[in-house]
Amino acid sequence: MDCLHAHYSNIEYIENALSSYAIELIHFVDPALIYRITSDENFKEEGAQNKVKEQMEWIAQCNVDAILITCTSYSAILQEKKLSISVPVIKIDEPYFEHICNIRQPQTILFTNPATVNSTMKRLNQYAYNHQKSLDVDVIVINNTFELIMQGRKHEYNQKISKFLHKIIKEDKIISVAQLSMVDASKKVEYMTSKPIINPLDTLISSIVYQLKIEKK
Repeated sequence: MDCLHAHYSNIEYIENALSSYAIELIHFVDPALIYRITSDENFKEEGAQNKVKEQMEWIAQCNVDAILITCTSYSAILQEKKLSISVPVIKIDEPYFEHICNIRQPQTILFTNPATVNSTMKRLNQYAYNHQKSLDVDVIVINNTFELIMQGRKHEYNQKISKFLHKIIKEDKIISVAQLSMVDASKKVEYMTSKPIINPLDTLISSIVYQLKIEKK
């Protein structure tokens, strides 16, 4: 399976999560596209769509069983109907959407990257509408944090997320983190507090195992 990432740090998450399964992973990373989307006001949506289409069709030529997209922004940009590929495309956020759409309690979804919020929530609301689900969701962005992971300062990044999670974990709401880069911090807080925190990695792995019918080593 080929994986398309927006940042190198995502490779470790996927490799570790699938290490006990009989699957070969090939990783493609392009942080430049997300950087340009968030920093270049003159870079139009059509240009981003064309770039992702080009990347996906290039990756598909590697004769793989599936392509995994680990970036929510890539998933939002991608126009699958315009792709000329035959391999399945697995998006990290769709199993996550399915899971939180089946929760009827009030929820809080956390982000660190403000640039992904609108596109992710638009896709989530569309998913809920298509599956006739109702949502009671608050969205919170942990400000001044995402730039740390983009600069390779992962420890500081995780510390800021952990601190924020500890602050809101006492609220009577279901909490989830929307980005793969937030998984380590959320799992640590979950372990320390014994309170569940939903993350897109756990829901993704279950979906991959089911869709590709892969087995343990």
